[in-house]
Amino acid sequence: MKVLIRNPFILLSIVALLWGGNAVAGKLAVGHVSPMLLTSLRWFFACVFIAPLAWRDGLREWSIIRQHWLTLFLLAALGFTAFNALFYWALNYTSAINVTIEQSAMPLVVFFGNFILFGLRPVKLQLIGFSLTLIGVLITVAHGDISSLLKLDLNRGDALMLLATLLYGGYTVALKFRPPLHWRSMIMVLAFFAFISSLPFSAYEYSAGYAIMPDARGFGVVLYIAIFPSLIAQSLYMRGVDLIGGNRANLFINLVPVFGSILAVVILAEDFKAYHFMALCLVVGGILLAEQGVKKSQAHKLT
Repeated sequence: MKVLIRNPFILLSIVALLWGGNAVAGKLAVGHVSPMLLTSLRWFFACVFIAPLAWRDGLREWSIIRQHWLTLFLLAALGFTAFNALFYWALNYTSAINVTIEQSAMPLVVFFGNFILFGLRPVKLQLIGFSLTLIGVLITVAHGDISSLLKLDLNRGDALMLLATLLYGGYTVALKFRPPLHWRSMIMVLAFFAFISSLPFSAYEYSAGYAIMPDARGFGVVLYIAIFPSLIAQSLYMRGVDLIGGNRANLFINLVPVFGSILAVVILAEDFKAYHFMALCLVVGGILLAEQGVKKSQAHKLT
């Protein structure tokens, strides 16, 4: 267990697997629970599940939580609520395969944010790596027809997912500003604030007549998402960022489309097309090149 907790590559690969499953679960939820209600219920049950494990940590660190409540609220609203609301909304209009591949644009946002805010410069192989990733994402967004990008003829779901990706990349950069809390109390507080910040979206969805109360399948999806992509994956992701930094940790998001595509084909029977294969090759090649660039840069500094 200690080896698992200290190995960022294992941790972040598990995160990618669980987040790939999140896209499939979100697609299964379509028509069985509405997107905003799904987001609220997700974080409500996450709070219920984490509270018995984390309340002692929260009491011990209450002074830190009270001092930094606004930062914690903004992190939750940006990375947990807004991202997931857009994510599940997007799945009403596009495929789970597309959504998982489009998530691979997150490293671009993280690299750019770290450069602007902290002056962290990517090395050449990293630049090449996330350039390949960007090409893969653009091919997916265009559904294999790059000319559609020139016409700005984008599927609504793909556009929503790109916006969600921008928000979560910003959340990853902003994690540098999080207060020094134990991971259990951190997740508990963020889940609580995510639930609170999601309520206005659910209220609007209900008042506008778009709300769909969960049936048996919808409730099962809510429970799965609350436990695995929410509590377990978010905790492991924070640990991964602590171990190797946001730039490198976020690159492992590029494994999400690999796992997500496999799960979507097996569980949802979605069509896996030639442009999906091309995009995945570019995405995986991008992460390998970027990691190699980091290793060479670190080795150069030691010599």
